Order: sequence, then C-alpha cells, then structure tokens
Amino acid sequence: QVQLVESGGGLVQAGGSLRLSCAASGLIYKIYPMGWFRQAPGKEREFIARITWSDGNTFYADSVKGRFTISKDNAKNTVYLQMNKLELEDTAIYYCETGPNWAYRGQGTQVTVSS
Repeated sequence: QVQLVESGGGLVQAGGSLRLSCAASGLIYKIYPMGWFRQAPGKEREFIARITWSDGNTFYADSVKGRFTISKDNAKNTVYLQMNKLELEDTAIYYCETGPNWAYRGQGTQVTVSS
C-alpha cells in the first residue's frame, strides 16, 4: 500500500524559505514520478513540480520556476521541495502525489506566507 507523508510546512514571512519533505513507502517499482501540488482556499489544485526516480528529470510550473527546487533521495524514498523567495500567493496546503493519474496523495502540509 502506497503511503505518502509530507512534513516541513509552517509560517514564514514573504521572501523567506521552507523545505518540504515527502516520505514515501509502498512504492515497489518507482515507475511513476513524484509530484508536488498545492491547493489554496477557494482555488483549484495546482501542479507545482515533479521528478522521476530513475534519472531525476524535473519539470516545474511557471509560477514557481526559479524559486522552487524539487529533489529526491532514492535511498530514503524521500522527495523534497525547497521553496525560496516565498510570496503571499504561495500560501496553500501542499501535497505530495504519485501513481497513475496522480492517484496517491499524502495528507498535506500547510504553508502560510505572511507579509
């Protein structure tokens, strides 16, 4: 059974940084990329970034490109999201997801950016 557990969220001032972690278990073949998504109140779920286990290929949404970095540690089955230069608009619950059509999702971690 796939289980994803996010951590690292919190309250940060605009311009600050946070590092999110996603610990994955139950991934037998690691054939699907790991992704970060977010959802703010009243807004739709938004794709942020994704990375492949095999070669570390990454892809970012334009809204975070140059500010956020996704990375992985295969030995720890953990994916990270380094978030720099945080903006008020980055406030949301951040989710780690994987699987066919992003079928698996963690419980999320709250990121709040204050002015």
